Amino acid sequence: MTVAQALTHTGFDTGRLQFTLRTALACCLSVLLAWLLGLEHPQWAGMTVWAASLPIRDHMLEKSFFRVMGTVTGTLVGVLLVFVAGDQPLWLVIGMAIWLGLCAGIGNLQRSFVSYGTMLAGYSAIMVAMLGTPHPDHMLGLGADRMLTALLGVVAALAVGWPFARRQTREAATQQVQHMSGTILSHIAQRQRHQASHPDRTVDALLCEIATIDEQLDLLAAGSVQSYRSIRPLRTLLSAQVSALLWLKRGQNLVADETLALALTHAADALEHRHAAEPAAQIMAKAITLPSCEPSLRAVLQGLQLALTGLSAAPRGRTQHTTNTQRAVIHLDWVGARQAMIRATLTFLFVGLIWVFTGWRGGPYMMIGTAVMMSIFSSFDSPAKIMGQVIFWGQFFGALVALACHWLVWPFATSETGLVLLMMPFILFGGLVAGNRRSMAYSYDFNMIMLILLQPAFPLTGTFGDSLVNSIAVVLAPLTAFVAFRLIYHSTPTTRIKTLIGMMVQDIQDIAGGQRLAAASHETRHARLYHRLITLVRWMNKSGEQSIPALGGGVALQSLSTVALRAQVLLHRPDITPGAARRLQILLKRMRSLRQQPERVIRALERTATRLTRDAPVEARLLRETAHVMQSNAAFFDQAARSAR
Repeated sequence: MTVAQALTHTGFDTGRLQFTLRTALACCLSVLLAWLLGLEHPQWAGMTVWAASLPIRDHMLEKSFFRVMGTVTGTLVGVLLVFVAGDQPLWLVIGMAIWLGLCAGIGNLQRSFVSYGTMLAGYSAIMVAMLGTPHPDHMLGLGADRMLTALLGVVAALAVGWPFARRQTREAATQQVQHMSGTILSHIAQRQRHQASHPDRTVDALLCEIATIDEQLDLLAAGSVQSYRSIRPLRTLLSAQVSALLWLKRGQNLVADETLALALTHAADALEHRHAAEPAAQIMAKAITLPSCEPSLRAVLQGLQLALTGLSAAPRGRTQHTTNTQRAVIHLDWVGARQAMIRATLTFLFVGLIWVFTGWRGGPYMMIGTAVMMSIFSSFDSPAKIMGQVIFWGQFFGALVALACHWLVWPFATSETGLVLLMMPFILFGGLVAGNRRSMAYSYDFNMIMLILLQPAFPLTGTFGDSLVNSIAVVLAPLTAFVAFRLIYHSTPTTRIKTLIGMMVQDIQDIAGGQRLAAASHETRHARLYHRLITLVRWMNKSGEQSIPALGGGVALQSLSTVALRAQVLLHRPDITPGAARRLQILLKRMRSLRQQPERVIRALERTATRLTRDAPVEARLLRETAHVMQSNAAFFDQAARSAR
């Protein structure tokens, strides 16, 4: 049996093990260099190595950048809070709670490594403030120590990991998105021929594929400003694809036209087999001008054509500036961000007040741990679940190993050099923990907690009881966070689905309650709806939820927004009769309570359609179709009604 086979047999992932052992070596190097430079907390450099090391260069570079920026910002705020609070710990705790809540809330509105940097700024301030409180006259030195160790850790991680890290490519994602565009065009062409080619499960499967790609785009954008720019055309094309899927889901009757169908088939062939966006866009541009192209289909095809043109121009550094191009709008979870801010603030304030009124010496470590848990993990799918199943055990075993190092091994050291060198086997052991399939889920917290509890200072001071108290305080942090995530705005994929549907329906209520919107604002709302649909499907996939008709609900919401705008237009017509005006006003009033009473909106749509049959037959037909779509997708609106309770 070879070494690789033996390692695999014992549970190690040999490919990952190479990465984790390199990371552990970089961690040892950073700790040693930080100590040689005379930094007070050399273990912080090792913590930064574990945080910044990633197997992909672009990810490593961007996370390292935001690690440094978040650390610098948080350190400056922490020092400022200590100076402003003076010798009043209560005001210090209040200031830290507010800062942590702000960073958690803003971080939940951001994405990827930008979000990580913001949340890091939150708990870095608390780390500096709490460790510096016993010696306020050394705060500036502690702040400098924190920033220098972070910078040194980043340098060590890049120096060791960069030669082995691979570059990421966006080519596969681009080809996949182009291929999906071809598939969608094929369905539209067959619809134009009156061929049944798109059962609901096919259209829904395409939306699931779009959701999977969308989730990958943030990481594909990492590494540079140019990378972020290169992702924009892909997002725009995904948004246009969702618009096309909604059109297919609507199932409108079309006049058969072989010329238009053939043109769309040629464009689909170029995208599916040759991955050629530009020729396909040129074919579509001609198809759009055909007289047989129905207006709603023309709008869908124009969105796809402009997005494909922008995608083909991006690699050559050209940009497409046109008033007809609708950029993708990203869904921002304002509700989740507000909940994260309130949860983090209240939980940290509770823990901080315990420290203020009891003076418990383990309080600072518990507050630091709680700050990390309440900020970083607030954006996870199920934070309470991961606290109970992963984080607690990682920190528990990390604290145990730190105690073993401190009280079983360090007593043999005869100098501070010995303390630092005796840490190395434990750091390398952390690399083994991270490379084993059975323990890799716990390894990050294991290594972080082990390092934060090991500060080499000779001669050793304190008692075993002091170390035990600090270890217990650290382990109490995930337990506190577990309770907080369960009791304060319990967050799971299922609750996120309810919140998201509520936000989507709230948009319709806002349109019905406001003045007539400009066309650009209406298009922006539609673009936001498309990305919210993508996000909704992603959460449905994670939760296993299959009973909510996402696309059908999207069609209904799209129709309702159009109804609200048309109703406002009709109310401003000089020839509108008093009876029709009253019926339209009642309809808008009912739509403002859509989330609570969707069935009343359906009845109002039907009654208003009957009243408008003679005066506005086009609008009457739209209202009847919208009522039918709402009835067909009642499960979607039932979910919205439950989320409002």
